[in-house]
Amino acid sequence: MSKGVQITAANFEGEVLQSPIPVLVDFWAAWCTPCKMISPLLDQLGENYEGRLKVGKVNVDEENDLAVRHNVVSIPTLVVYKAGQIVRQQAGALPKHELENLVKDLV
Repeated sequence: MSKGVQITAANFEGEVLQSPIPVLVDFWAAWCTPCKMISPLLDQLGENYEGRLKVGKVNVDEENDLAVRHNVVSIPTLVVYKAGQIVRQQAGALPKHELENLVKDLV
């Protein structure tokens, strides 16, 4: 679906919790229209902050346990981690400037 790092239960700790840079995790599904709408914006964000921000993708249909652990009840849900801790969480599709506001002061 996008250029973001595919996050699974198997690689969550290494890719997200142990990441030396902030990670924006997108909980999404292939059938979710708002998810498809923000995917290119998240790709752009990852490119704009390359080396300073990682964008990860969790397919909730394939990784339901991760979604449950993060209390994801609607998608898209965006969770920002820094130093292994959740620092921000936002549900719903956001315009580009609001997506950038989620992370710009953390990178």
